[in-house]
Amino acid sequence: MKKKNLISVVGPTGIGKTRLAIDLAKHFNTEIVSCDSRQFFREMKIGTASPSEEELAEAPHHFIGNLSVEEYYSIGQYEEDALKKLNELFENHETVILVGGSMMYEKAVIEGLHDLPEADENNQKKLQEILENEGMNKLQELVKELDPEYFAVVDLHNHRRLLRAIDVIWQTNQKYSELIAVSQDSRDFNVIRIGIEAPREELYDRINRRVDIMMEKGLLEEAKSLEKFKNLTALNTVGYSELFKYFDGEWDLDFAVSEIKKNSRRYAKRQLTWYRKADDIHYLRLGYSQQDFDDLIKYINEQFKK
Repeated sequence: MKKKNLISVVGPTGIGKTRLAIDLAKHFNTEIVSCDSRQFFREMKIGTASPSEEELAEAPHHFIGNLSVEEYYSIGQYEEDALKKLNELFENHETVILVGGSMMYEKAVIEGLHDLPEADENNQKKLQEILENEGMNKLQELVKELDPEYFAVVDLHNHRRLLRAIDVIWQTNQKYSELIAVSQDSRDFNVIRIGIEAPREELYDRINRRVDIMMEKGLLEEAKSLEKFKNLTALNTVGYSELFKYFDGEWDLDFAVSEIKKNSRRYAKRQLTWYRKADDIHYLRLGYSQQDFDDLIKYINEQFKK
């Protein structure tokens, strides 16, 4: 039986993945599965640049706004849910689109996560104490020292990711980046990875502009409504944690907004580092023309035949 096809649209934050995914979904008359871990949460629409109502109406999307920030959702659970959804979609479609810039979540779908040990209670306790007494910087230093490769791509503001990586390294005496690189099992679908690229200055300009647009759309009010959840993992993320510092009186608003821009650019840089290591991504340039899109479709169809 002919294998089904998954087209995975990847790239840094703010590069235009949503638009390309919709264009591809319309061309192949199919549906979109999101692997953007921040867009799972329905209360965080503005700060995560979730697809608009108009965009959602252009093609069916899955895993957008499907959770509340109060729900805990692990990457392992996502892997299971996403594969189940893909199997359902493949019953009616030859091709499905995957899109998102959460590198580990894309990896979970296309390769599978390695079986990692459960959290060790003593390690967790010890790490929690480090976090409380010495702060996030100490955890970042530990990850840098133990696993420079993972440090280069991890979201440094996500303390849960840092805690998990250190715990696993302590338990296994192996680098976390190596453990998660081991593919669990092969998938029974073909994967074609499509990226969008732009000169770095242009990407950074887009990111800065996007933050300004988010503020105009009401990011401040959205963050204010979520302030009571600021200690939850979902909110410990760029665009929200900076505004919580403004609400606490630590920073003024202009500085908080400039920090959102800076941290968004840093995150984009980490994403670029991750994708540069891959040799299986076919790139389209930012602001692609109809001809570029037609050439991309031709490339994808050739890959299908292979």
